[in-house]
Amino acid sequence: MNARAETTDACDLRFGQVGIACVRVRRVDAAALCEELERRVRTAPQMFARAAVVLDLSHLSALPDDGTVDALLEAVRSAGMLPVGLAYGTSETEALATRMGLPLIAKFRAAYEPAPADARPATTTAPRAEPAPAVAAAPAPAHGAMHHEGSVRSGQQIYARDRDLIVTGTIANGAEVIADGNIHVYGSLRGRAMAGAQGDAEARIYVSDFRAELVAIAGQYRVFEQIPDDLEGRPVQCRLDGEKLLIAKL
Repeated sequence: MNARAETTDACDLRFGQVGIACVRVRRVDAAALCEELERRVRTAPQMFARAAVVLDLSHLSALPDDGTVDALLEAVRSAGMLPVGLAYGTSETEALATRMGLPLIAKFRAAYEPAPADARPATTTAPRAEPAPAVAAAPAPAHGAMHHEGSVRSGQQIYARDRDLIVTGTIANGAEVIADGNIHVYGSLRGRAMAGAQGDAEARIYVSDFRAELVAIAGQYRVFEQIPDDLEGRPVQCRLDGEKLLIAKL
């Protein structure tokens, strides 16, 4: 009897939530882009050094040529970040991504559909890296809250899609919790918390023991290399006031 040959797949391929920052380019200036991103990396190296980023070109008045885009990508690399693709935009953006050998990241499509040319404001502000993209219009969470009992370990990510997230335990350094609604942490937040992930600017973050690396709401974020004395270890509430993320003691 012949032995039955065993076959083993070479790999598994799955899709899931990943933490990718977005560099929204507001003017075509590779040197200025590198300088701004280097400043971000110096401010919070643990957060931004070798961070995976998507380059968003949709806020430019015209799509740059291939050579210019290559210079922008090199500026991102020189700053210490790693460009992994282009944000979804027009068919021209898709063709550009194909020529550059880069993936087109559809996750950012809703946030970055270009406005009509006559409605797009002119700007000369420097680009900014954003850990969580803001979507223009997002429905309120439609389901009951997602509960996570116990700690969230370093390197672990918890995502509550279309709902609030409640964590009863410590969120370790290097761990990440994300919710399309609000986030409640009944324990110590030492890692990252991102609420309103699909653009809900009314979302809030409540923490019993605040020691965060980063907090973000609807794409607006604050990074902490050192927690202010009046906030460290305190119960706090995070909310948006326009585009400013406010953190106040409870």
